[in-house]
Amino acid sequence: MRWPRVFFILVFLSISAKADPAGVVVMHGKGGAPNGYVQGLASFLQDKGCLVANLEMPWSGRRSYDADVAGAEKEVEAALEGLKAKGAQKLFVAGHSQGGLFALYFGTRHALDGIIAIAPGGSSGAPVFRQKLGPSYERAQALVAQGKGAEKERFQDFEGGRGTYPVIVAPASYVTWFDPEGAMNQANAVKNMKPQTPVLYIAPSGDYPALQRVKGEMFGALPRHPLTRLYEPSASHLEAPAASSEEILKWISQVSTQRSP
Repeated sequence: MRWPRVFFILVFLSISAKADPAGVVVMHGKGGAPNGYVQGLASFLQDKGCLVANLEMPWSGRRSYDADVAGAEKEVEAALEGLKAKGAQKLFVAGHSQGGLFALYFGTRHALDGIIAIAPGGSSGAPVFRQKLGPSYERAQALVAQGKGAEKERFQDFEGGRGTYPVIVAPASYVTWFDPEGAMNQANAVKNMKPQTPVLYIAPSGDYPALQRVKGEMFGALPRHPLTRLYEPSASHLEAPAASSEEILKWISQVSTQRSP
């Protein structure tokens, strides 16, 4: 049986219309875990055809900064390579809260198809962090200078919904996370984002007051890109990943096909 020429044309067009699979690294917030507030988002994206790596990062409750910023960066790099090996043609890094801030930082150093910052927070440059954690940071610096950077000590950490609490961590790792002008300075991260990388900046309407106050400034400091956008779901800080799932998938599709939102 000879198939009509139009049949093969339709088959070709159908195959060509299929979007390349997107690979998405997902990162939880401070003290969290992959099976916490980001699990619903990761499962949703995977169910919709994305290749997903839902990571446990050094700021999880279990790991307690057991790797420094450079080590965390390598973990994300390895996850992206794993997604590429599975067939991902477009690569995105998404994070919630501190994970969102780290996603922004990662975007200053790596060429990606997109960054998704969900209620990013935990900026080491914020006045409250300098006030609450300044003594701990200075003590960690002193221990590193004395050659004791690898010996774990008790320091303080801070999270908006929890306040100040102790963490046991090596001083050399601690200083990389809490340097006021370092990697976790959000103002620096948004300003230094690679201009070719679009960002979906998610600022839930029920976010912590401090994060609501700075959302306009942070989003406004991002380099101009036709696919960069601000999304403000009706949700709390903790609800933001699940509440943004459909919008995130839509944006990934738009970026992957290079269509403006």
